[in-house]
Amino acid sequence: MLAAVGAPSLDALMGEAIPSSIRLARPLRLPPPEREHQYLRRLTRLARRNRTFRSYIGLGYYDTITPSVILRMVMENPGWYTPYTPYQAEIAQGRLESLLNFQTMVADVTGMEVANASLLDEATAAAEAMTLLHRVGMRGRNLCLVSDRCLPQTIDVVRARAEPLGLDVRVEPTEAMRFDETAPFGVLLQYPDEAGLVCDLAPTIRRAHDAGALVAVGTDLLALALLTPPGEMGADVVFGNSQRFGVPLGYGGPHAAFFATRTTYVRQMPGRLIGVSVDAHGRRAYRMALATREQHIRREKATSNICTAQALLANMAAMYGVYHGPDGLRAIAGRVHALARLLEGALGALGLPQLNAHYFDTLRVEVPDAGAVRERALAAGINFRYVDGRRVGIALDETVDASDVRDIVGVLAAALGRPAPEAGAVATDGVPGPLRRTSAFMTHPVFNTHRSETGMMRYIRSLERKDIGLDSSMIPLGSCTMKLNAATEMLPVTWEHFSRLHPFAPTDQVQGYAEIFRDLEAALCEITGFGAVSLQPNSGAQGEFAGLMVIRAYHRSRGEAHRDVVLIPASAHGTNPASAAMAGMRVVVVASAPRGDVDVDDLRAKAAEHRDRLACLMVTYPSTHGVFEDEIRTICEIVHAHGGQVYMDGANMNAQVGLTSPALIGADVCHLNLHKTFAIPHGGGGPGMGPIGVASHLAPFLPRHPLVETGGVDGIHAVSAAPWGSASILLISYGYIRMLGAEGLASATRHAILNANYLKARLEPHYPVLYARANGRVAHELIFDLRQFKPSGIEEMDVAKRLMDYGFHAPTVSFPVAGTLMVEPTESEDQGELDRFCEAMIQIRREIDQVASGRWPRDDNPLKHAPHTAEAVAADRWTHPYSREEAAFPLPFVRARKFWPPVGRIDNPYGDRNLFCSCPAVETTFA
Repeated sequence: MLAAVGAPSLDALMGEAIPSSIRLARPLRLPPPEREHQYLRRLTRLARRNRTFRSYIGLGYYDTITPSVILRMVMENPGWYTPYTPYQAEIAQGRLESLLNFQTMVADVTGMEVANASLLDEATAAAEAMTLLHRVGMRGRNLCLVSDRCLPQTIDVVRARAEPLGLDVRVEPTEAMRFDETAPFGVLLQYPDEAGLVCDLAPTIRRAHDAGALVAVGTDLLALALLTPPGEMGADVVFGNSQRFGVPLGYGGPHAAFFATRTTYVRQMPGRLIGVSVDAHGRRAYRMALATREQHIRREKATSNICTAQALLANMAAMYGVYHGPDGLRAIAGRVHALARLLEGALGALGLPQLNAHYFDTLRVEVPDAGAVRERALAAGINFRYVDGRRVGIALDETVDASDVRDIVGVLAAALGRPAPEAGAVATDGVPGPLRRTSAFMTHPVFNTHRSETGMMRYIRSLERKDIGLDSSMIPLGSCTMKLNAATEMLPVTWEHFSRLHPFAPTDQVQGYAEIFRDLEAALCEITGFGAVSLQPNSGAQGEFAGLMVIRAYHRSRGEAHRDVVLIPASAHGTNPASAAMAGMRVVVVASAPRGDVDVDDLRAKAAEHRDRLACLMVTYPSTHGVFEDEIRTICEIVHAHGGQVYMDGANMNAQVGLTSPALIGADVCHLNLHKTFAIPHGGGGPGMGPIGVASHLAPFLPRHPLVETGGVDGIHAVSAAPWGSASILLISYGYIRMLGAEGLASATRHAILNANYLKARLEPHYPVLYARANGRVAHELIFDLRQFKPSGIEEMDVAKRLMDYGFHAPTVSFPVAGTLMVEPTESEDQGELDRFCEAMIQIRREIDQVASGRWPRDDNPLKHAPHTAEAVAADRWTHPYSREEAAFPLPFVRARKFWPPVGRIDNPYGDRNLFCSCPAVETTFA
């Protein structure tokens, strides 16, 4: 490979690809690498330092039972956790169908008209609900009323999101809200509320609507199997967390938030929306609808900066719904509620008042001394929620049985110094008749068919076969880093001592996690060169927002609150300007030079123009064009000289680790896409993690949390629901770093850069490379220019679809430059796989030449009709000027490992014109 690229050694190639001025002078100082067995043995010891108490804390998090068939075949299956976001829908039909199931389930259970394919967590979903209500509500209103019965972490995240947008959040009792007097644009309520109380929200919602306000309600999917759903009470948005549908606690995540609303607001809904369309043969096909990566199109005018979801976890929740069906969910919910009633009866026998008039699974108990209860509970290995010195919250879940209820009663009896009474049923019902659900839900056959494990196994496998993941072939997406998610890194995520911990458990019960967090933060500080790290942001976009809010807090601490201008290169990821707008900043675009680099003269002029208001620069390094720009230090110095900070987008950090660093180039903040550089899997579109590293002067402003001590002394509000974000998947990045060590991490970076330059050497004679350093070297990714083929009628999307016939996922299409393909091979692919990709691309170039020469018509050739399904190739009638062999088996290696796309090319405009976002009836046709 070095011979092909014309370099005598890897080190020599690095010297040509990376400016010498930003090369690290020494190796990373990290613990020595561990063998896989050695690492797992040590991690087992760390896991035992976590104590898995029975946690009845609630607050949106519950222990759950993951059906084994779902655990084994979805969560632990690389066929489900390694695919990419389904932007190329033809080879993502399985995941898309499952996400459509999720949308349908959520819409049905909440009583709403449409739901999206998941958001990051309940608190950030609440923040998205607030901003949606503001966009679609009455103009000129800036007040949002938030019930003090909303979850405390939700209130904090909503405040974080509202403040930079100039929205006024007022937290008050629901019964005290005066809508006519205050004229809010929106209202946020909780049902059941943080105490577990269930009450009819319909009168409050009607009063809000009469005053011109819209209403969003946070809720619990399992509770809604028994309770009247908020949609039937008139809610405009319903949101929450689907975690208790079979997704482990994981000390806070990852979990799939849900978001449902009215069809009227569907085009304002954040996140991804799965819709139904048709393919070229008139067959039903699924796709992401309504340009759901809209921040790349609208940039600072985007309605949200959400760039990812929690697809893997949404698929787990959807499969939980498919497996149990509506009857199963009602049975589970009914059992949980019955146990809560049993507990209430026993508490009554002890003389302890239960304060919730109506409830589903959570009781609030008045006790003489909560401290005595805590002491007895901890001795019994039990966690309750301690509201104050006299009130205790007890939230039950589907893992609880009668023996657990006896243990709870025993703890409370011991705290009172009394014998435990026999538990007996109570006369009252926790759910009164008017609040009992009467409407049907999840009536589609998919939720009423797969009842046996055999049937469920076959259904899951049937969907998996319709997708391409890393278990099939390389996924050469630029800026997405679809790399190996090593099995040893993944294994511990589902270990009980990591997966069954409540995020608000006492910190002395999670000392194993605490040590891992300390080690991971120290490693990330060493890798970035920064002084501190926050692990809280649970996506790259959340990391961007958190980093900008930290910069904003820093300026304010210095009496410079007026600094609100952010300079963003024209080539930046669309999330950058979207995040800047969310942080209340004004975007000023910096032009690109002809070679794709930041135009330093334009930057200097704009920094000078806005010097009194300059907050920061957002820059991606290496650039989005896949090049280490030589002037990066000068760029950072210009911004600092004019009073600004430098925010580095960490999307391309995998080209830096061990060779250079954000601090060395001059950055002050960097978010780290752990699902890219540090090996957390994409899971078909999430989970993601976006921790931020900051220079020491910014450390005091790192995000705090209302329930757990973390963050800086002057920290910003929480940006995620859980204090350490999606904590359980931090184990993956921790394992990646500990098993590779300093030299292994640097070697991974070297090989990522080698692989990209190898593809350049092999493919540049066939496809022009758009950008490179002056010496011809690229970083870890590169852009092939396909615009020259447009006169022949061939466009970049035709090449993307044709690659499916060769068994490959397409590269990134038309970003950051229209008419191009951006390719990133990563360090995980060996030469054999790279060569197969090159052979496919070279053969496609030959096919383009056949069109250009006139041998194949512009509108009837293998590229225009790609991808070719087995049904189309095997049809009795074949009218194309190319052969079936050329369509299906264009190269010998394809025959040996053929992947048959399940559908032909999908009609995207049809799907947007005919928006259909829930499971279609079996007899429904779309042609």
